[in-house]
Amino acid sequence: MTQSANSKINTTRLKTHIDAMAKQSINITPDASSTHLHNGIDTPLPPADLHGAYVNNRPLPTEGIADRKAYIVGSGLGGLSAAFFLIRDGHMPAQNITFLEEGNVEGGAMDGAGDAEQGYIVRGGREMEFTYQNFWDVFSEIPALELPEPFTVLDEYRIVNDADKNWSKARLLEKQGQLKDFSTMDLSKRQQLELVKLIMARKEDLDDISVEQWFSEGFLNTNFYLFWRTMFAFQNWHSVLEMKLYTHRFLHLMDGLNDMTGLVFPKYNQYDSFVLPLLNWLKNKGVKVQTGTIISDVDMSIHDDAMTSTAIRCRTQDGDYDIPLEPKDLVFVTNGSIVEDTAYGDADTVPELKLGEQALNGASGWSLWKNLAKKSSKFGRPEKFCGNTAASMWESVTLTCKPSPLIDKLKELSVNDPYSGKTVSGGIITFADSNWLMSFTVNRQPHFPDQPDDVIVIWVYALLMDKAGNLVKKAMPECTGKEILTEMCYHLGLTEQTDDIIAATKIRTALMPYITGQFMPRAKGDRPWAVPEGSKNLACLGQFVETHNDVVFTLESSVRTARTGVYSLLGIKKQIPDIYPGQYDIRRLLRATRTLNSDKPFLGEGLLRHFLSGTYFEHILPLGPNEKPEDLNKPGMFEQQLKSLRHVFEESHSLETAKTWFKKTMDNVRNRD
Repeated sequence: MTQSANSKINTTRLKTHIDAMAKQSINITPDASSTHLHNGIDTPLPPADLHGAYVNNRPLPTEGIADRKAYIVGSGLGGLSAAFFLIRDGHMPAQNITFLEEGNVEGGAMDGAGDAEQGYIVRGGREMEFTYQNFWDVFSEIPALELPEPFTVLDEYRIVNDADKNWSKARLLEKQGQLKDFSTMDLSKRQQLELVKLIMARKEDLDDISVEQWFSEGFLNTNFYLFWRTMFAFQNWHSVLEMKLYTHRFLHLMDGLNDMTGLVFPKYNQYDSFVLPLLNWLKNKGVKVQTGTIISDVDMSIHDDAMTSTAIRCRTQDGDYDIPLEPKDLVFVTNGSIVEDTAYGDADTVPELKLGEQALNGASGWSLWKNLAKKSSKFGRPEKFCGNTAASMWESVTLTCKPSPLIDKLKELSVNDPYSGKTVSGGIITFADSNWLMSFTVNRQPHFPDQPDDVIVIWVYALLMDKAGNLVKKAMPECTGKEILTEMCYHLGLTEQTDDIIAATKIRTALMPYITGQFMPRAKGDRPWAVPEGSKNLACLGQFVETHNDVVFTLESSVRTARTGVYSLLGIKKQIPDIYPGQYDIRRLLRATRTLNSDKPFLGEGLLRHFLSGTYFEHILPLGPNEKPEDLNKPGMFEQQLKSLRHVFEESHSLETAKTWFKKTMDNVRNRD
């Protein structure tokens, strides 16, 4: 290749290296957890999980890109990101890209709509952090929502969050509005070992195992697990494999799990903050968007192990038709949907759930995936994720609030005045003794650009859908919006003010039957890879796609799967960095170990302090509560832990007994008999 017909890039002077690169085999999705890190002649590319400017290079166009077309099924973040990477890294003309969206508005699960009169609504929110390498790569190039060029969404995001640190002062409430101690993880030594055992377990040994099958009942009643399940929306019956992946992915945030100091939030709701700027950029480039179009199937020509998509079957209100595909054309499918078949209610109505073919849209995201899976086992087993809605469902509520006793109570629980424009609740606040396990959050206000100054938007959700409320003796899905708000007022100690609060509040509810379907227990082969084995021109996007080490239910996973699909189908010679390597950082490991030990010295910390205090490496040592760096040089901890160990050995009858005890302990950790 000497010149791309599309980009007019003269590559003559680099021909020697470009030709060599064309012959080079590159693993675009390297797995850091399966390689031994070293420098050598056999490692010409950066380490799998390198994060930094060096991996932000722009690849050259692939041959014939100007004549290829791309069809993207679904305009959620995965689909939008696929279009971005096709344009930026694939050099595909934007006018060759078409979105096929079944709804009337783009964005998928990242919604945000309504007004102050009818009530705003968001089905969910996004907790975010610093290390979303792929996500921030995209939004480092998308023009900002409110700042002028050349500022980007990332620039705007940093301005908001650098000046307004997120934290929570009321993470847990109990006994009708009283603060519950959330300062520690509340894990016993045995429960800490249960978590360590999970971290050390191999991924392939955790197929189809649930959280409650792995952990003891005592573990499931700790503060740690309460923080965990309410922050990430985990249920006891969900996949312990996914919990393991989360532990590795977010180990660097462990010491902020209780007060949410590791999180960052956008200024506005997710639609206005992310979808709208990215969508505007794509449309300005020339990308086409076709709404009101349901994709029922993708026809394929299958020979031996090769699968080539030949046509896209479309259904609109004007009738059915097919889009014929050339072998060089590309298809990106959002397989499955966490917000499909959402049932809505309001202050006086209960959401009426209709599933699959009973629903207005015929459950197209799931039916499309099922049709693909019938063609080949390489597309996975969708029924594992959509076949038990009782286990994957929860409900959210959006409250549009005028001044009332509810806002007065909110001021007591918030880190800043709700009307100040700064962080309010600092993340979710959970009612620890709620039968529904109800939580609520108030992000920076206004949450919508057109929101009146005297309005506050509150988002509420609960995990347990089969329990009667503490005051309202019904399961949450059986309740009207007023009844749900009444239950919330009870937990805030505002029962006597409930009528006044309801009168000042617009209530909109959303019951989502598949919202945690991606967490259901799974085994190898249940989810397709971004490009299923043998697929020549079709890739999968979103929350039901396999990756080496990343987790689901994040914005990052949507972008990662989209990027993987684009690079794979176009043969782009560029790596996608594996997840942030915080799990290998000794500083993070030591800090997390102390955090899980209720911020008390862990076994061996005294020895580390003895050897490292006063050296260059003393900064890796975790400080305890109210400790200062100079306290590391104080005697005491090493001697105390040495005395404890000596006592253990003195109680043993022989050195052999001590060795046996140590070996047994290590075997328990490694899950050996």
